[in-house]
Amino acid sequence: MSEKTAVLLLQMGGPDSLDAIRPFLYNLFSDRDIIRIGPAFLQPMIAGLISRRRSKKVSEYYKKIGGKSPIRELTQQQAVELEKALGDNYRCFVAMRYWKPFTGEALAAIKREGINKVIALSLYPHYSRATVGSSINELERELARSGMKTELSYIRHFYDHPLYIAALTEKIEKGLAGFGDRSQVQLVFSAHGLPQSFIDSGDPYLDHIQCTVKLTMEKFGDVSHHLAFQSRAGPVKWLEPSTEAKIADLAAAGCKQLLMVPLSFVSDHIETLYEIDIQYKEEAAALGIADFRRTEALNSSPAFINCLAELVRAA
Repeated sequence: MSEKTAVLLLQMGGPDSLDAIRPFLYNLFSDRDIIRIGPAFLQPMIAGLISRRRSKKVSEYYKKIGGKSPIRELTQQQAVELEKALGDNYRCFVAMRYWKPFTGEALAAIKREGINKVIALSLYPHYSRATVGSSINELERELARSGMKTELSYIRHFYDHPLYIAALTEKIEKGLAGFGDRSQVQLVFSAHGLPQSFIDSGDPYLDHIQCTVKLTMEKFGDVSHHLAFQSRAGPVKWLEPSTEAKIADLAAAGCKQLLMVPLSFVSDHIETLYEIDIQYKEEAAALGIADFRRTEALNSSPAFINCLAELVRAA
């Protein structure tokens, strides 16, 4: 067996072509860790109906950002940079939850290299059973199917890690530098939404998000800030305020300069490239916000890669 350690980067994934949108949505809506639609035996059928109905509209969004999600390439680049930072004793692999490369494919690659020590590194900074929990459940199912014998450890979150906060701070500082007077800028942290029922049942996601905002804003005492939640889907009650509502409220209060901070995303994908950069920007302009900007995603920034490397070494 190899003496190397495999680092398995767990990420959501995204469609790598327009043809992949419908099966990607099917995989997403089939996952009962995210959404429970009727009894378990009916969920695949219902997921098929939902994915067929939604795929046409969603395809139009992806066409506006190049016809696919860039998250596979961005995550693979994070894996490359992390492997460089960690050195020769580590090999990094990518496991996507809802599209290729799937978890089973990543485990097969680890097995081919004869590695039996694995650190599963969640690329979701904030823990939720809908994200980290789902990826870990899938990993454990695939390990059971494969029969692989591994020494497995987990990095489930890093929402309060000093190097993660430093990486976020660096991006916000760069974003604020583009404005003439930062005291006139409204900073909006936009996190991915979650049904309120998750929080009510004990999911720590909201606490983790709020902690990240608090720690980050210790560096920016002269800037007004807000927290909102995007990407709502379905009729149930979600975390509030929505990002759309927060933008509207700020516009009504006279805001003219707004800097969006995508909080629960470490890579660019549909939620940053379309939802924030196109949809929210158009809505803000219509409401009179003349200067609407977004901080860069962390992607493979050296500060963020340093954070990931430190997490792995500590594990």
